[in-house]
Amino acid sequence: MTATLGSGRLAGKIALITGASRGIGAAVARRFAAEGAHVVLAARTIGGLEEVDDQIRAACFTSGGGSATLVPLDLREFIKIDELAAALYERYRRLDILVGNAAEFGVFSPLGHIDPKQWGEIIDLDLTANWRLIRAMDPLLRAAPAGRAIFVTSRLARDAPPYYGAYAVAKAGLETMVRIYAGEIAARTAVRANLIDPGIVRTRLRAAIFPGENPAALPSPDSVTDAFLDLALPECTRNGEIVTLTPTAPDQSRA
Repeated sequence: MTATLGSGRLAGKIALITGASRGIGAAVARRFAAEGAHVVLAARTIGGLEEVDDQIRAACFTSGGGSATLVPLDLREFIKIDELAAALYERYRRLDILVGNAAEFGVFSPLGHIDPKQWGEIIDLDLTANWRLIRAMDPLLRAAPAGRAIFVTSRLARDAPPYYGAYAVAKAGLETMVRIYAGEIAARTAVRANLIDPGIVRTRLRAAIFPGENPAALPSPDSVTDAFLDLALPECTRNGEIVTLTPTAPDQSRA
């Protein structure tokens, strides 16, 4: 892992982004790199990671922006999260920004009809993997001058609509967990942790939940990256908050 220092508001920062091969994760990766960060991109799809890396290289070649390290990783293999933390410590001795974005939806179903294996897979990725990230990366965030942790949530966590099953349950648990973490770090560290509900965005996850929508009518993932950047900056003092972005598409339940 070799970081290239760039210019911008995140110059020299090390940022780990999960679910970075597409959608919001890829958009945040491109934005953070454009602001000078070295982005460590984790996802299961190596082809998608390579595409994002190509985009970052092309954009930053002439702008003096940041660079990327690709980490093919299934976050449900929890020990690999610990191994990644060890590698980041060995190389950088810190982590400035953690973005927990990776998630899957599962199926629409009454709770009692969900296959236990599928329930476990969704809870493992959408909730437990984020706890493992906090557990593994917390020492690295504390070692940074102003560690920032940002997790992606959904209105479904608070609305609790029928049939949204494991996804809504996992997001509700994620919100509570991050708020607990924020309370634990508030007084004694410079780390700050928050959540973003991006609202209606054109993503693969959104398409899985609302297959009848016209994706061309929805805002692109790049449209929400300002909010991620704001929470990643050292001067951000917000902590334990859910930042809800205003939807710009027809009013529907948001993923």
